[in-house]
Amino acid sequence: MDLDKAREFLRGNHRAVMLTTHPDGRPQMSPVTVGVDAEGYAVVSTRETAAKTRNLRRNPAVTLCVMNDGFFGAWIQIDGTAEIVPLPEAMEPLVEYYRSISGEHPDWDDYRAAMERDRRVIVRIDLKRAGPDTHR
Repeated sequence: MDLDKAREFLRGNHRAVMLTTHPDGRPQMSPVTVGVDAEGYAVVSTRETAAKTRNLRRNPAVTLCVMNDGFFGAWIQIDGTAEIVPLPEAMEPLVEYYRSISGEHPDWDDYRAAMERDRRVIVRIDLKRAGPDTHR
């Protein structure tokens, strides 16, 4: 699948399962909400203390299975390389992430305070591959 087609799918479908690996090689999967930033990276908000964050700092290889809101039907798999963007650099990307998925927040000061309190980071994923290339 063409990466631009994958990005277009991500702009309208935000539910995903993220796959990272534990230090011993076991898979670690997490349900996440995914978007696309202005530079074309897939983006996910998570906590600094989450297992996926620790795993990605050690091994930045990541896979997402992105599905539509109805679960059954259209879906894609994307593979890429993750970069963790911590606070304070992550604050404006977190705002843009929220806007791209949910629109305007009723209280941006409250949102920013929650991002600080939760120790949120942005995971920026440089897409390398996407599929499937065919649906049967």
